[in-house]
Amino acid sequence: METPTRQIRQNRGTGEEQAGGEPIITVKGLAAGYGKDTVIENVSFEVRRGEIFVILGVSGCGKSTLLKNMMGLYRPLAGKVIIGGVDINAAGKEEIKKIRLNMGVLFQSAALFGSMTIGENISLVLKEYLDLPDETIDLIVRMKLAMVDLAGYGNHLPSEISGGMKIRAGFARAMALDPSVLFLDEPSAGLDPVTAAEIDILIKSINAGMGTTMVIITQELESIFNIATRGILLDKGEKGIIAEGDPRELKENSSDPRVTSFFNRKPMGQKKVGT
Repeated sequence: METPTRQIRQNRGTGEEQAGGEPIITVKGLAAGYGKDTVIENVSFEVRRGEIFVILGVSGCGKSTLLKNMMGLYRPLAGKVIIGGVDINAAGKEEIKKIRLNMGVLFQSAALFGSMTIGENISLVLKEYLDLPDETIDLIVRMKLAMVDLAGYGNHLPSEISGGMKIRAGFARAMALDPSVLFLDEPSAGLDPVTAAEIDILIKSINAGMGTTMVIITQELESIFNIATRGILLDKGEKGIIAEGDPRELKENSSDPRVTSFFNRKPMGQKKVGT
């Protein structure tokens, strides 16, 4: 009998087939913040099925706040987040459960449970949402570990593996249910350049092979230009989006000094050396 994860996988094409397709996430007029403090206002954009979509901006511009609202962890002050045609803040319990079955999250620094083995971290998700025999869960765990090049590490504790391996383990946990949408918060933060490049390759491989739509917060410019299909750039002063599109095109063609400053790692108003 086919497992639910395999059925989900068969219903999706590759990222190449799906990218540029219909919207899978729609954000409309979103305002979000904490208490009376508004961090972002009137933010609207779409994430298309199968693409790697990046949320960019300097520290404090609202990237994490936006992501948490998109995942349904916080309720927006105004506006809507629609995933798969469902307003996640107006949905009932059963609708929310279905949405979360098709949503994976890779938190910053992986956020693995330190007292659990890598295998137990992954199986926890499966046991929470699926009613499967232990043998089937063990098989899926091994498959997910192999997918992220961690075969044989299921019995290791997070403290026994490197930072890059922890990110891979977090990736395996986030992909446990073969979600249609994967949210990633700074997946390359704190990693050395070689390990960060390996994570980029893993992201692109899963997107291309499984058609998983990915929404990623990152400030790593090399990763941005390497993996992103499209994205938005938030600005702290504007409390919203100042640019949207392919980051490579934004870097080359934008006339907004805030955009060129970000993509060229050049503080606003800085003069060229020798001028």
